[in-house]
Amino acid sequence: MRPAIYSLPQRALHWLMALLIFFNLIFSDGMEHWARLMRHGQPATPDDVGAANIHAYVGIAILVLALCRLVLRLVQGAPEPPADEPPILRLAAKATHSLLYILFFAMPLSGIARYYFGVEVAGFLHGGPMKVLLWALIATHVAGALAHQFLWKSNVLARMTRG
Repeated sequence: MRPAIYSLPQRALHWLMALLIFFNLIFSDGMEHWARLMRHGQPATPDDVGAANIHAYVGIAILVLALCRLVLRLVQGAPEPPADEPPILRLAAKATHSLLYILFFAMPLSGIARYYFGVEVAGFLHGGPMKVLLWALIATHVAGALAHQFLWKSNVLARMTRG
């Protein structure tokens, strides 16, 4: 039996992760500056390291919250897609959610690999293709939620907001 709505902890994790992900996507300058310094063999000041650490710590928090979120999803389940949703859109939603969950883990892990272990290719993937894919998936996710709310008048958005 699947729940009709997401639980309060699931909703809280969703919105907290959204805030942290947007924070790291929008305010990545400190980490990017630190990476440029390292690439050019220049010393990083304590302020540079501090700004990079904020990005890293937020990424680690996202990783921990993603693990909690995945466990909750496995234990509590998720609501069924709307019955009248066309199969192709159901598949698109499933693919979008699956890729988002993969990036919830891959982005922080690649960032950790670069920042703490010096794996350059991980840094390239993290700040390049994965970042672009994450922005595209977020846009798709938001567009899907808004389409459900305003075009199809389903309760999909309410399941993750007011319950």
